[in-house]
Amino acid sequence: MYQTYILKNGLKLIHEDAPTKGAYCGLIINAGSRDELPEETGIAHFIEHVIFKGTGKRKAYHILSRLEDVGGELNAYTTKEDTCLYASFLPGDYERALELFADIVFNSVFPEKEIEKEKEVVIDEINSYKDSPGELIFDDFEELVYKDEPIGRNILGTEQAVRHFDRNQILAFVNRNYKPQRMVISSVGNIRFEKLVRFVEKYFGGISGDTSHAERQKPAVYIPRQKVIVKGTHQNHCIIGNVAYDYRDERRLPLSLLVDVLGGSGMNSRLNLNIREKYGLAYNIEAAYTPYSDTGLFTVYFGCDAIDLERCLKLCRREMEGLYQEPMGEVQLRKAKTQVIGQLTLSADNHENTMLSIGKSFLIYDKVDSIENLCHKVMEIDALALRQIAAEIFDADKQSVLIYK
Repeated sequence: MYQTYILKNGLKLIHEDAPTKGAYCGLIINAGSRDELPEETGIAHFIEHVIFKGTGKRKAYHILSRLEDVGGELNAYTTKEDTCLYASFLPGDYERALELFADIVFNSVFPEKEIEKEKEVVIDEINSYKDSPGELIFDDFEELVYKDEPIGRNILGTEQAVRHFDRNQILAFVNRNYKPQRMVISSVGNIRFEKLVRFVEKYFGGISGDTSHAERQKPAVYIPRQKVIVKGTHQNHCIIGNVAYDYRDERRLPLSLLVDVLGGSGMNSRLNLNIREKYGLAYNIEAAYTPYSDTGLFTVYFGCDAIDLERCLKLCRREMEGLYQEPMGEVQLRKAKTQVIGQLTLSADNHENTMLSIGKSFLIYDKVDSIENLCHKVMEIDALALRQIAAEIFDADKQSVLIYK
């Protein structure tokens, strides 16, 4: 059961009361790497680092110790479209956590000395990705698909860009994007909602709202592209993919089911059973679907020996074609739905994941679908709709390909 509240400045609050021993709370901001200007590449993620380095009343040590001293944990992440600060702590420390969130987000001073130190940390993070081709290839693939588009930029940015960041650039991005009406506070824990509202009003209610908001640049018409990059890796790494539906499209849930059948987390996915279990050609093979506000991305990734690359590509495409050449049978479709429903239900047992999920949903849709309603929607998906979606998204002629050799 979710309860919601909206402050006068536009900031939203959503809470699920749960008899948990711990409490989970996050502040999600509708601003990420695609909201950067060309000269700001990587700054959204950089701010995620330096926002903990000092406020008007706290040094970095005091920020990091505020929740750690009472057994809590403070963390953050940045995506293409979101920045999130979140924490886990004991239920009695809700006020401590919320006061800290408000201080960090709205009172950070971004000391120049700390900025210079953190540049080296972020550059090390960038370089660590370069040593992980199985991770780097996803970023390079998005740059290939969304060529010269803000949404295609690497979230981490480049070493050159990071070295040139200064305090004025950071403040400009924060002032442009960190606005109450673009924020949601999400909570799962054992606290009376009225008390939670009182804390949120106390620490966030006095912040002025500002409805101005620069529109995101919608990606240009998609053109399939193929690219081979010589990396000298032990394995060949490959991604096949296509643009897909945004997160308001009604076909989003059916596509998610299809992707789960094709190459989801289960060991019984078609790609895993065929390419790994039957032929032993790849240790890791997976399919994924990521929806954004005005586009989406479908991908299949695998790593294999160079001699097996073409065979793996052929087998992947055969599995995709099989999902639109013939509709799924009744028994097979029922099993696929049952598996997705099980995954949804089990994921709800993770309170931190639930907190982040309901917060993102409230930020995007102004509502949250219950697990029961989601499961009902899954059961309503029919084989013909799946076949039509598969024919559109899994069409080999529409797919881009990126290979590391």
